[in-house]
Amino acid sequence: MSSIILGIESSCDDTSAAVIKDGILLSNVIASQKVHENYGGVVPELASRAHQENIVPVVAEALKEAGVSKDELSAIAFTRGPGLLGSLLVGTSFAKGMSIGLQIPLIDVNHLHAHVLSHFIRKNPEDEVPEFPFICLLVSGGNSQIVLAKSPGEMEILGKTIDDAAGEAFDKCAKVMGLPYPGGPHIDRLAATGDPNKFKFHKPKISGLDYSFSGLKTSFLYALRDNLKENPEFIEENREDLAASLQKTIIDILMEKLSKALKDYPVKHLAIGGGVSANSGVRNRIAEFCRSKRIKAWIPERIFTTDNAAMVATAGYFKFLEGNFCDLSKPPYSRVTI
Repeated sequence: MSSIILGIESSCDDTSAAVIKDGILLSNVIASQKVHENYGGVVPELASRAHQENIVPVVAEALKEAGVSKDELSAIAFTRGPGLLGSLLVGTSFAKGMSIGLQIPLIDVNHLHAHVLSHFIRKNPEDEVPEFPFICLLVSGGNSQIVLAKSPGEMEILGKTIDDAAGEAFDKCAKVMGLPYPGGPHIDRLAATGDPNKFKFHKPKISGLDYSFSGLKTSFLYALRDNLKENPEFIEENREDLAASLQKTIIDILMEKLSKALKDYPVKHLAIGGGVSANSGVRNRIAEFCRSKRIKAWIPERIFTTDNAAMVATAGYFKFLEGNFCDLSKPPYSRVTI
């Protein structure tokens, strides 16, 4: 008998629903929220209200695209955390209500866990997937982690940020350059035509495999302040070079620790995940690094780098096979590690 899983994602500002059948993706619908662009960042209250407006039509569209009726569903997987609590409450409440109404199991999914397992999203039965164990560099607006994935349900954090995440560094530096939110994609676009070696920014010296990006952010702000005193047009005249130099520095920081992790934990497969894995510079450097080390690189399609329900449904599918279901009494959580 086939297993059909509905996945629901509402951890931040994207409402998404996806359907997978026996591990194969049938649909993945995402409704993004443009309202936050006016505020330079996600406004939690506005995000939760938008989720309430979007979740019913998004789920309906995902079922329609998949050619599946709600009565055919085997289980519902949902993001329980971490994320914005108000946003998570919308997805959690909807999933619980649908689970009760259809009398089918509920599966809670860790959002970060799902990003790592996004490499197991398959559109066709013959699609390749990573071999366990593998290392995943998980980089987003809120998290920067090096994860050792030992199995679908067993993951170990080898290193993590002790302050800002890589995505925060991109967005905050982009903001002071006058770029729209989210700033990461704009930095990536400008960096393509800039000189990555024109400016030098601070690189932290943190022991072990942990990351830090607050010092980089501060040195970038100081560099702008000092140069603007002498030349008010400094940012405008050097926008591409600033973007390229910033991007190179962030990637250098990420790769230095990732290289060390690979020495400490030799694996044959290396993956990236999270919103920052859509960055062209990150993707190219990972590919080059893996070629030089003769290991397999796993770089997701860009649509699966940001928050999406396909990864939630996939993570839920693994738990479904184990019979690992969620009690209706479990609340969402805003903070947790893998």
